[in-house]
Amino acid sequence: MDSINNQLPSIKQLQCFLAVAQELNFRRAAERLCMTQPPLTRHIKCLEEIIGCDLFARNTHEVHLTDTGLLLVEKATYLISELALFMREIKSEKAHLRIGLTRTLNFDNISEFGNKIKTLMVEDEIDTQHLTSNQLLQFLSKGQMDIVITGERSLHSEHDFEFHWIYREPLLLAMPSVHPCSLQEKVSFTDVSELPLFWFSRNSNPVFYDKCENYFQQLPFLLKRRKEPDDSLMMLSSIARGKGMALMPRSMCTFNQEGLCYRELTDDVAQCLNIDVYAATRKNETREVVMNGINSLLGGTSVPQFNEQQI
Repeated sequence: MDSINNQLPSIKQLQCFLAVAQELNFRRAAERLCMTQPPLTRHIKCLEEIIGCDLFARNTHEVHLTDTGLLLVEKATYLISELALFMREIKSEKAHLRIGLTRTLNFDNISEFGNKIKTLMVEDEIDTQHLTSNQLLQFLSKGQMDIVITGERSLHSEHDFEFHWIYREPLLLAMPSVHPCSLQEKVSFTDVSELPLFWFSRNSNPVFYDKCENYFQQLPFLLKRRKEPDDSLMMLSSIARGKGMALMPRSMCTFNQEGLCYRELTDDVAQCLNIDVYAATRKNETREVVMNGINSLLGGTSVPQFNEQQI
């Protein structure tokens, strides 16, 4: 078989494809890859021409993988993982730590913990990927990452992973600024009971989902829900127009728009609704580079401080 074939996809094309497949959003995928959207779109179009069929079905609002796209995800992940393994093997003399961060939080706005991550990321010795907690744990279980930072523990993976508690991220309520309760410093769900809550699928993070649902079931009224769109800016724009509200990690409350505000939850609600953040490793992990990384993340003071944003 001819090993020199100009009709084969490039590694860059496959990496671009996997980023879009994971995000199902071209803008977020481009941000992850540190590139603009037009060249990313060209890479995907070129890859589709090489494959000979569409990999994504897309319209103005949504992106979905086609059947061929789903097949390519498995193949491309395997190929890139094998190449990454080979690169690690030939550089085995150099300690190389692979760390993944949940995209649920903005670690740049959690100063102390964010600084610890940046301290570890010296001379590009650490690969960093921003995925959902479930995706991160899948990469960890396959040996494709060494440490992952997740929101909440995994439901069924205690026997596979070791979870190290880091800190508790508060949640704020994104709400319309025209609502009378926006004048309050802290808000409860009773105060805004007429507003529907933008809500996500349980598959994204079952433990956090269940934590919130357990609280919602104790409310003396039925909390109305709206499907959370893939694009968070679209959701926040809808909230600014009075179309609902959303629970958001404090570190992610940085987008400002007329008609939108962020308010703290009342103390009784905040005690129930929050995100416990963990650093996870594989069970019985003993490699020095990994344990040093964990010790670095856990060392120092107990609770990272948030970079104050105007709310």
